[in-house]
Amino acid sequence: MNRHTAPLYDRLVRHVQEDHAGFHVPGHKSGAGLDPRGMAFLQAVMAIDLTEITGLDDLHHPETVILEAQELAADCFGAEETSFLVGGSTSGNMALILATCGRDDILIVQRNSHKSILNAIALAGAKAVFLSPEWDDEAGLAAGVRLEDVRSALERYPGAKAVMLTNPNYYGMADDLSPYADLVHQYGKPLLVDEAHGAHLGFHPNLPPSALSSGADGVVQSTHKMLTAMTMGAMLHMQGPYLNRSAVRRCLSAIQSSSPSYPIMASLDLARLQMHQEGQAFLEKGLDQVNRFRAAVAQMAGFRVLSHSQGSAFDYLDPFKISISEASGKVTGYQLQELLESYGCMVEMADPSYALLHFSIATTETATERLIASLKQIEAELPRFKQENDGFSPNISSILRFDAVSPPVSLPAFAYAASLDVGCQSIPLEDAEGKTAAETIIPYPPGIPVVYAGEQISRDAVAYLSTLSRAGARFQGAADSRLQNVRVTVS
Repeated sequence: MNRHTAPLYDRLVRHVQEDHAGFHVPGHKSGAGLDPRGMAFLQAVMAIDLTEITGLDDLHHPETVILEAQELAADCFGAEETSFLVGGSTSGNMALILATCGRDDILIVQRNSHKSILNAIALAGAKAVFLSPEWDDEAGLAAGVRLEDVRSALERYPGAKAVMLTNPNYYGMADDLSPYADLVHQYGKPLLVDEAHGAHLGFHPNLPPSALSSGADGVVQSTHKMLTAMTMGAMLHMQGPYLNRSAVRRCLSAIQSSSPSYPIMASLDLARLQMHQEGQAFLEKGLDQVNRFRAAVAQMAGFRVLSHSQGSAFDYLDPFKISISEASGKVTGYQLQELLESYGCMVEMADPSYALLHFSIATTETATERLIASLKQIEAELPRFKQENDGFSPNISSILRFDAVSPPVSLPAFAYAASLDVGCQSIPLEDAEGKTAAETIIPYPPGIPVVYAGEQISRDAVAYLSTLSRAGARFQGAADSRLQNVRVTVS
């Protein structure tokens, strides 16, 4: 393998340079039919927006340039086999679960998982044994799950097909997965990891170790999140003897589009090339900007950033994810997001406490200095927001309490069917305690369900969701995106 080439991208460029007459899809004919308004931004990309014609290979049966590009990716990220994903990490998570679990099979999974994992469990007709995440008191956030809870679940449910964890989480909290992999393998099962936010891990000594280097069997990474692929560009990595790889390939072929995007795949090829050639150097440049920003914020009395300490409920914190909050706890993360964006600094996401800032290898010094200057301006505005929020402390939110290891839970198929509107009613959130949810309620971002369809809504869940709603959160899965009302089943 030649690590210094991008075989798929190079072949697409060569095809364009060969000046063919194209009598095949897509209909825009390499950008020739593009509306003139899009020429400046889209024409070059659409020139390589091609299809499975002679010489360009087929993602669903790769034999030439796509196969070579995927083999190079496996070499780069430390896998035995890698598949390109054009439907984001969502498609990879779903393929791993559908290939591993059938009807009534059990998957051990942490409760604060991405909705794609829960969707896959429901579609498989499988059952989830939920592991409650450990709560980090200092951060006021849910981290990963405890090793002893994984062990307890494996002992209680020896027939479980796999364990699936999320590492790192949206905030960059990560655990050392090596003991988890060793434990799961002792039971002869695969460890699956949603590493959507960790495609860069393992390429620099100041970053947490990657899931693959820790022994995970199936790992999904959003290459577009932390590296430089186009949006929806992701990878599924596999290694070891515990995973049925042919079943995963079949499920990927069923889930992914039969017309995969060549620009997205080409961007995956190029992102891999960058990391193969000078990954650590690229990350070093990004870390320079992270350190510049952290040093500046340390001089500001009005803000604090999430950090890792000896007493943290997590082992590592990805430095590229910076969760910043107003120091007194009187200003919501949503308000801080609004203030930053009023100065032209767009934020990844917000919650009642934090605005989450996403740095990467592509963050420039100019952008960092603009962010620092904006925060200095905002610091002078904070007293007004503290006064407006007097009597409401958004940083003091209810902690959701769940069993460390749940009994097997069936995620009802009605949540995905037309029958959703039958036998259901909408009631005020404050009246929902004890009712059975008819919708899955997902604050978004980060896309982690708080209440699942078919689950009884607890008092703690009502309190927590009320806090999010009052603070300005938006919700997916719920008919009311502001969550003044929720849908429940009628007995």
